[in-house]
Amino acid sequence: MAAGGRASEPPAELSHYVVARPIYSEPGFQEENERRPPLPPTLRERAQAACRCSRKRAFQIAKSFLPILEWLPNYRVKEWLISDIISGLSTGLVATLQGPFPVVSLMVGSVVLSMAPDENFLIEGSNATGTNVTGALIDTESRDAQRVLIASTLTFLVGILQVIFGVLQIGFIVRYLADPLVGGFTTAAAFQVLVSQLKIVLNVSTKNYNGVLSIIYTLVETFEKIGTTNIADLIAGLLTIFVCMVVKEINDRFKHKIPIPIPIEVIVTIVATGISYAADLEKKYNAGIVKSIPRGFLPPEPPNVSLFSQMIAASFSIAIVAYAIAVSVGKVYATKYDYAIDGNQEFIAFGFSNIFSGAFSCFVATTALSRTAVQESTGGKTQVAGIISAGIVLISIVALGKLLEPLQKSVLAAVVIANLKGMFMQVFDVPRLWRQNKVDAMIWVFTCIASIILGLDLGLLAGLLFGLLTVVLRVQFPSWGGFGNIPGTDIYKKVKDYKNVIEPEGVKILKFSSPIFYANIDGLKSSLKSTVGFDAVKVYNKRLKALRKIQKLIKKGKLKATKNGIISEPGINNEAFETDEEPEDNPDLQVPTKEVEIQVDWNSELPVKVNIPKVPIHSLILDFGAVTFLDIVAVRSIKTIIKEFERIDVRVYFASYQDNLISQLERGAFFDDTVRKDIFFLTVHDAVLYIRNQMTYSDNQDPIFEKISLMQESKEPIEFTEASQPDDELDVQEEAMRRLAS
Repeated sequence: MAAGGRASEPPAELSHYVVARPIYSEPGFQEENERRPPLPPTLRERAQAACRCSRKRAFQIAKSFLPILEWLPNYRVKEWLISDIISGLSTGLVATLQGPFPVVSLMVGSVVLSMAPDENFLIEGSNATGTNVTGALIDTESRDAQRVLIASTLTFLVGILQVIFGVLQIGFIVRYLADPLVGGFTTAAAFQVLVSQLKIVLNVSTKNYNGVLSIIYTLVETFEKIGTTNIADLIAGLLTIFVCMVVKEINDRFKHKIPIPIPIEVIVTIVATGISYAADLEKKYNAGIVKSIPRGFLPPEPPNVSLFSQMIAASFSIAIVAYAIAVSVGKVYATKYDYAIDGNQEFIAFGFSNIFSGAFSCFVATTALSRTAVQESTGGKTQVAGIISAGIVLISIVALGKLLEPLQKSVLAAVVIANLKGMFMQVFDVPRLWRQNKVDAMIWVFTCIASIILGLDLGLLAGLLFGLLTVVLRVQFPSWGGFGNIPGTDIYKKVKDYKNVIEPEGVKILKFSSPIFYANIDGLKSSLKSTVGFDAVKVYNKRLKALRKIQKLIKKGKLKATKNGIISEPGINNEAFETDEEPEDNPDLQVPTKEVEIQVDWNSELPVKVNIPKVPIHSLILDFGAVTFLDIVAVRSIKTIIKEFERIDVRVYFASYQDNLISQLERGAFFDDTVRKDIFFLTVHDAVLYIRNQMTYSDNQDPIFEKISLMQESKEPIEFTEASQPDDELDVQEEAMRRLAS
């Protein structure tokens, strides 16, 4: 080892390698190395594999449905138990005293209100138990009972749908929740939680807004009514935030010296409850307190199946949104603590939870960002913290709820705000993302802003669609470039990026870094034109036009065709040469019968006024190393491209292709007598060496020249067919050129 800890450099002879092998085209390689055809399993074999059962397989299936069987035997009691207990107590207290996650509660609430409005419970006389905003008498007991039944039925149906999604393996949608999308979404969710808790800290009452701009409306109304702030609640909230953040910083900085994290949330809750009770803050300062915590459970009640048809659409949306929120928050911590999320397992877990809780008049379950942040920041390690938290909620409901009734709501809101620090720190990821990948940074910012403006449900959908749009655009407009060879190697790099890269003489190499399909085939054609420097179709059309003019001038005696080329008649002024702008016609020509073989150098100056683009290459190599698939439009278009270039004496080759492309080309009827597999090479260097050998051993005739034999004294005129673009007319054009040339 070197002094710096690095391994010593290998000897010079070991840092180079020399390979001697044949130049491999696709047929040559297949002849030497026989391909093993894939044998897809039969339906019977698949059924046997799916139904095969063993002890190991049964245990794996059991662990997939009950993950506790996997993590509980590996639980580290000494390392994790104390942290889980503290985290469970803190989270349980917050969960006991705060409501469900805002997005899901608003979605469920809108369904309940639409199916059980106050107007359905209007009554007359002394039996009324309340009034609505218009002063009409309503039966609140019947209304609330019906709304509870609707909410629990909705929860039950959401659970059924989520279980179905899990069984059908719909959990793959978690793959489309990219890290930048999740970061922007959870930051927006943290902002929504902050706004919802801010009005509690200030003890300011606002309307319950829902839908687009609901967060903004709530924030604006909160500041409009800031003059009504309760000073006692504000002071308690600010002190709680300050104390919690300071103690959390101490826990974080001295976590190696402090054996047990200080459970500041539990301490603050107990102390604040005692102070509020002793000082009677509610009566003296009109402080907002918890007041009453419902005790006991409602008896189980079956869902009203007759309501399913009315709420199926809403249930579908709630099932997806609740799942997406849970997985988005989960992915943040999965990335932080390096573990994986099984999307299908999450669907099944939430589904069974909702089915069970729906029978006990419970709400749709999802992840609550505030409580998740509390559990993580207080040191929770495993699901034991969740079990303890659930136990605290159960004990509070059954017995101890009354002891927490004097607690100020602003203290609870402040505890939640203090634990949102980690979520808001994600904002500092944006500059890093911008430096690393600007598209990912745009996804983060767009999702965050959309979630704040549109609401979390629509914002998540908008972010997901925006992320997919960036993928489509990156595939539709991929990177491409002309490549050249690094001298003395078989390495090919982009010409624009390296100084010492040399393009092979007469050869252009194009690498197109994307699958090729109907949406980006025009991009491939455009990149071809930019790489070779001309349009093959226009070149061919110009050559046909020039040949027609040459034919006319030979007939008029103003040109002579010899074996050495086309020459003008001495002493003849060529004023009669037709310009490029004159209309083209095809009159009946009487040509002498004597056959004269001539050569036209299309890159030299011609005796006709037709501007023909120069074609300085004889070969074109398409590097398909980054092409993963071709659709039928691409197959047909590539075949057309080959014919267009070969008409102007430019051979097209393919290199670095993947094996599956050959199968796709075969299925698309790509290969025929004119397009064969011998134009496909394993690497770009194979293709370049093959072309070089072909040029070395070919005759001295320049392939740019085109032999033209004019049948003089023929009574039948030579027909010229105007070139047209459709694929099915290429053969007609070639026949016209062939008749002219032979």
